[in-house]
Amino acid sequence: MTTPARPANRHHRRPRGEGQWALGYREPLNKNEESKKNDDGLNVRQRIIDIYSKGGFDSIDPADLRGRMRWYGLYTQRRPGIDGGKTAVLEPEELDDRYFMMRVRIDGGRLNLAQLRAIAEISNLYGRGTADVTDRQNIQLHWIEIESVPDIWERLEAVGLSTTEACGDTPRVILGCPLAGIDTDEVLDGTPLIQEIYDKYIGDPAYSNLPRKFKTAVSGCPAHCTVHEINDVAFVGVVNEQGERGYDLWVGGGLSTNPMLAKRLGVFVTPEQVSAVWAGVIGIFRDYGYRRLRHRARLKFLVSDWGVEKFRQILETEYLGHALADGPGPELPRNGRRDHVGVFPQKDGNFYVGFAPRVGRLSGDALHLIADIAERHGSDRVHTTVEQKLVILDVAPDQVDSIVAELEANDLRVNPSTFRRQTMACTGIEFCKLAIVETKATGASLIDELERRLPDFKQPLTINLNGCPNSCARVQVADIGLKGQRVVNDAGEQVEGFQVHLGGSLGVNAGFGRKVRGLKTTAEELPDYVERVVRNFDKQRNEGETFSEWVQRADEADLK
Repeated sequence: MTTPARPANRHHRRPRGEGQWALGYREPLNKNEESKKNDDGLNVRQRIIDIYSKGGFDSIDPADLRGRMRWYGLYTQRRPGIDGGKTAVLEPEELDDRYFMMRVRIDGGRLNLAQLRAIAEISNLYGRGTADVTDRQNIQLHWIEIESVPDIWERLEAVGLSTTEACGDTPRVILGCPLAGIDTDEVLDGTPLIQEIYDKYIGDPAYSNLPRKFKTAVSGCPAHCTVHEINDVAFVGVVNEQGERGYDLWVGGGLSTNPMLAKRLGVFVTPEQVSAVWAGVIGIFRDYGYRRLRHRARLKFLVSDWGVEKFRQILETEYLGHALADGPGPELPRNGRRDHVGVFPQKDGNFYVGFAPRVGRLSGDALHLIADIAERHGSDRVHTTVEQKLVILDVAPDQVDSIVAELEANDLRVNPSTFRRQTMACTGIEFCKLAIVETKATGASLIDELERRLPDFKQPLTINLNGCPNSCARVQVADIGLKGQRVVNDAGEQVEGFQVHLGGSLGVNAGFGRKVRGLKTTAEELPDYVERVVRNFDKQRNEGETFSEWVQRADEADLK
């Protein structure tokens, strides 16, 4: 007797497509994808030059204003005076100011003095003196008017800088160690490869329509300063069993509201292969990345679903046309902190001097001052770090004491407190349309308070403030991560505050911070909260124990 066919189970329908081009889903599944299909973001440049800069803000097409202009590093600022509680309620046009944030991409963090001075000049001429160093080595300006943009581009391009693909669904700035080529312990210098990727692919329409943003790091830094664990693709310097120097490939890292650490593919990439492998990884993202839902459109979701074996197979067979050799993982990061703050020797007998502004906040005048100090001490290079710091390179031994004294005298700390050195903040509600709370001023005042209250505290401790859940300031991997939200104070009023993440870290024991149920603080009570937790740590820690290690074993009462 033949068994009858089972009826189709209505719960086992074919899953909806994720909008993956490689699987034939070419029709846009949301407004962002429709906008990109209608016109490549790179095409907005000519309209800015020919139409919008001449016709003013009101002449800008809304699809360009809130979409394609990001392909050239431009976002509208938040209109002043809008309460954080209204961030998610108001329409984009109600949040828009008539001014722009402009992001200048600084690939590898490398600036010469002509470039630094050009940014300083633009800041003072067109940006009301604003200049913030980001945790992706860029410099952001504010208060930019559309009429000024063509002149700004001319000034930047005259010194070899650009804003091309600094934002948008594009390959954004490529992170690199600011000490590349000079660090006495580096595995290899990634600078030529960063330049090769930039020259070949940045501004190429073949890679200008991605499902979402795409973040890259290339580095042979022994301190692992480019946070390879949280990039979409990262090339980490290694030495294989034959003594050859090359790169270990990591893919699928990212934070935001659904954080994931990058995964090793287990391959050895020679320097000659890097740009082709990079193009293969970003090609997979372009073709197989999820385009249906914006919140699932980062590469990390594809890597998580596929696994590293399938990802490697697709990379080798469909994009490279050859197998990659197996390779070793990176050595443990060099002892110390990842930020390159302080005075250290270079390979050539000179010294580099790293210093800490307050939460990355600078100004046009400060950039001019830094350039002048560097020049007076024989340097033509000032590089940015991924920790919102700067490094002056090539300082002769007999100039070190003088440059340190001059930087310190101008509140650019070469020997900062732990709190000055390791507190980081995103843009916050001052300018960002996504933000719920203020961050820069809150972070700066927190530093002052903690230095006053805990002058003898010397242990490493990262404190990261973010104005919204998107984690631009990397709250999940900070010792104390502070995610901005509205909270209720003792008087029952809704005020600015933070959800607290504790004990996140990258490096040896990479992992995300612990969330203690209901652990929040108002912005006003933040210094009291941090002081209390830091004192508990200092009192209870074992010899050599880090803050993140202590958090894993601490009683909840000591974390509140």
